[in-house]
Amino acid sequence: MGDIKSALEIAMEKVNQMDDPTEEEKLQWKYVPEGEKLAGRYLKEKVNLLAELNGYDEKIRKYIINGASGILARNISLPINDHIKQNNKKAMDGLKIIKNDKVAVENLFSKIRYIFNHFAEQGEQQKKQAYESLKAELGEKIQMALKQQMSPMMGAKIDVEKQPQFQQEWRKIQQQINGQYVSHLNEYIRELVEIP
Repeated sequence: MGDIKSALEIAMEKVNQMDDPTEEEKLQWKYVPEGEKLAGRYLKEKVNLLAELNGYDEKIRKYIINGASGILARNISLPINDHIKQNNKKAMDGLKIIKNDKVAVENLFSKIRYIFNHFAEQGEQQKKQAYESLKAELGEKIQMALKQQMSPMMGAKIDVEKQPQFQQEWRKIQQQINGQYVSHLNEYIRELVEIP
């Protein structure tokens, strides 16, 4: 019969079989997180991104940029309020600074701006129409239910918008509408990260 090995022994055997990390992997592990931190500081504070990047050796800078671009791109989202609009602008400005292919970046930014404008105009209009439609539909259902129950509240004015069912349905509709825009935006963000 063979020996029964503990999970630790099995794990240690697998670790011993692994190759040592390459120099490139070591640099990635060390400097990509540093780039992520730099992007976080840039978004929160007044940090001169270009000056900070120039403080790194040329060999290391690509890893810093890789980490920073991922964070900056992931901080671009649907402009549902002024704070997010400002954050989007700062993230996009930062990406313009650190990316080498400025034309490709600007092409993607124009697509992203189109999504933002469409969301602000058409998306809001869709939401208003859906809101009013849902409000009327649920109001009618509630009145019918009260009528069938011969409730003494029949004919009373009920605030449909405060009903839990309305709130739940409204959140679902908002997610559906926003989801259309988010899927396109996420595709462009993935492309942004890939640009050198």
